[in-house]
Amino acid sequence: MIIRDATPADFTSILQLNEESVHFLSPLTAEKLERLHQQAAYHRVIEQDGKVAAFLLVFHEGTNYDSQNYLWFGCHYDRFLYIDRVVVSLVCQGQKLGNRLYEDLFAFAKENNFPRITCEFDIDPPNEVSRRFHQRFGFREVGTQHVTYANKQVSMQTVEI
Repeated sequence: MIIRDATPADFTSILQLNEESVHFLSPLTAEKLERLHQQAAYHRVIEQDGKVAAFLLVFHEGTNYDSQNYLWFGCHYDRFLYIDRVVVSLVCQGQKLGNRLYEDLFAFAKENNFPRITCEFDIDPPNEVSRRFHQRFGFREVGTQHVTYANKQVSMQTVEI
């Protein structure tokens, strides 16, 4: 298992992983992924047996990103990292790959003096797996919001570094 920076050569695999879990995420096209990759503060993958098994895409404040949830954090915090999406291949779930990526992200945040990491997860309909996962890393709710394009409600979460 290798954690490394994502490259354009990984985009096909990243798009496939995103599609596997699109019911929890927003859809992703090749063009959008390329743009997001260029803007990302942190975009890493886990490679296992020569294949991308997981990825994590993160932005810092001040990025030109129109995500409704990212913009919410921009209105509430001056400096932060925002987890846009973390995806683990369905066949690799349960192997703690998400934990490895988050541990790497927390180290990145400390090295780069980010005071907090932010994210959101669905609460209506509920995503209990994500709730429990983020709770283990110390995230706490700082608000909620309705996501108009997806007809769902999310819990806005933060953890201090």
